[in-house]
Amino acid sequence: MNKNKIGLREAVSIGIGGMVGGGIFAVLGLAVTLAKGGTPIAFLIAGIVAFLTSYSYARLSLYFPNSGGTVNYINQGFGKNIFSGGTNNLLWISYIIMLSLYSTAFGSYAANLIKITGDISVDKHIFISSIIIFSALLNYISFKTVSISESITVYTKMVILFLFVIIGLYGLTKSEFIHQLDVSNWETPLKLICGGMVIFVAYEGFELIANAAPNIKNPKKNVPRAFYISVISVIILYIFIAIITVGSVSFNKIGTDEEFVLAVAAQPMLGIIGFTIISITALISTFSAINATLYGGSKVNYELAKDDELPHEFTKYFWNQPIGLLITALLTLLIANTLNLESISTSGSAGFLLIFTIVNYTNYKLAIKTHSNKHISLLGAILCLIALFALMYQQFGTNITGAIAAIGIIAFSYILEYLYKKSENKKHSKKTSQ
Repeated sequence: MNKNKIGLREAVSIGIGGMVGGGIFAVLGLAVTLAKGGTPIAFLIAGIVAFLTSYSYARLSLYFPNSGGTVNYINQGFGKNIFSGGTNNLLWISYIIMLSLYSTAFGSYAANLIKITGDISVDKHIFISSIIIFSALLNYISFKTVSISESITVYTKMVILFLFVIIGLYGLTKSEFIHQLDVSNWETPLKLICGGMVIFVAYEGFELIANAAPNIKNPKKNVPRAFYISVISVIILYIFIAIITVGSVSFNKIGTDEEFVLAVAAQPMLGIIGFTIISITALISTFSAINATLYGGSKVNYELAKDDELPHEFTKYFWNQPIGLLITALLTLLIANTLNLESISTSGSAGFLLIFTIVNYTNYKLAIKTHSNKHISLLGAILCLIALFALMYQQFGTNITGAIAAIGIIAFSYILEYLYKKSENKKHSKKTSQ
């Protein structure tokens, strides 16, 4: 037996760990601000889109098992061209957006737990920058340490969040804010959809199972199960967390403490101890998510270079580590310290919604090869696309900076690939003519 093979439990933990990495700690307050009492419904809507997409990933993972995951599937569906290369560039940049989101969440929780200058805004940026630099150094020096800590943190944060749900549900019976969950406090259906899509980044990590698919035991049985169990488990967890938060803390308080609201939601039940425990859990979770995403980002660099979608230098160790790692870290520092939380979340959600639209459509195209129900994948593609347009429509009305940033990042990904291909073609023409 291959000792490197992993079972269903480990595969599920990869999916859950990817989703409950840092997103829920970062975007919960934002979701409540947008959807109000309908926040549990917003999480359900986003979860349904993620679940339909997980079907396409499960089928593609079975018939095209490759550690390249999403990069490989898009190339299988569209060939190696400017479109697939631009989409895969978007994946790399979306990882950087996720790093910025996790770093912002880390900075917000840390600044409200530990005082440095006395100015929370300044402290937040100090913590944001410090954690990015430290994680980049840790990834470069010893990824083995990162992988060990990742295994420990997945179980630690899940146990704490499970206890938060149990205690929180009991606390709701005594809460003065339980009425906030009434239908009369829900936002309009469009805002519920948009709220779900802005915080869609809280679900995106399930695709990490695809990268591990070649190493999963009994793949025909365990790969689909791993995707479905992890996504359904996280949907249930997020809905309960949303119910407890909305029912325990006033909307005004949530709006004021939007960036660290999960810790605030623990206070009515457990006081300052609850605030501290959840804050520490957020720091551990976001730190582990930053480490794992930094590593994943550099792997995307390698896969893109291998497929001739980035310069071949990135297949070399020196360019992949430290150059690729350094570029990823510097871009993360820039985004995390310039854009606000909503703009970062919007950009990340828009990037992954477009990528998931394309992955769903890929499985629709290859349905005969992957033995899939093409109607499920087509529905997933349509819903992802509708969700993307709804998100952009809402953001142009309330957060034009975030909308422009999202569109700019998507456009940049494809322009970058076009310029790279054009440059490579010129080099090839010169060599041929000599």
